[in-house]
Amino acid sequence: MPSRNVVKIDIPNTFYHVYARGHGRMTIYRDDEDYRVFLNLIKRYLNNEVENDHDGVPFTNLHGKIELTCYCLMPTHFHLLLYQINEHSMPRLMRGIMASYSRYFNIKYELSGALFETTYKASMIMLDKYLIHISRYIHINPKDWRTYTYSSLPYYLGQRPPEWLQPARIIEQFSDSDKYEKFLADYEDYKEMLDEIKHELAGG
Repeated sequence: MPSRNVVKIDIPNTFYHVYARGHGRMTIYRDDEDYRVFLNLIKRYLNNEVENDHDGVPFTNLHGKIELTCYCLMPTHFHLLLYQINEHSMPRLMRGIMASYSRYFNIKYELSGALFETTYKASMIMLDKYLIHISRYIHINPKDWRTYTYSSLPYYLGQRPPEWLQPARIIEQFSDSDKYEKFLADYEDYKEMLDEIKHELAGG
């Protein structure tokens, strides 16, 4: 029987931790351009303004139907925390991003075949109290998390977020950004909570 992380329980007004990694743990972002292309695909789907392709045909836009709350792109995998407002928005977003990015990557590096190991894994967050801890799990994934470029952390610590990122549902649970940064750095609490939240995580 498939694990709960593989079966996509598609429920509106629900948070999901989403995870995917490269086939055979291969590197899926080889340079800065790769990270930027992936983030631009997220922007295409979630920005307030609809973007058009080279022929003037509008791309699918899911603004108002699903929100990206936080993210971290690692060389071999990525983590997203999504809030699905409308049913079926998450699969549309993830299929679109992963298919488009795979085409880009294979063309750029003259490859063929699957870039990602499987379809994405998604785990529904059952309790709201876990949200801040899952955001911490995502943000401190890199060893150099305080200075890591490809995560949403700067937007939690004072930098104005772009329209396609909606961190307010997490940030509003802290009185200021310093409190959130101290929360991230509380490794004892993190280790204690990790066993409790691990069943909420999509993979890693």
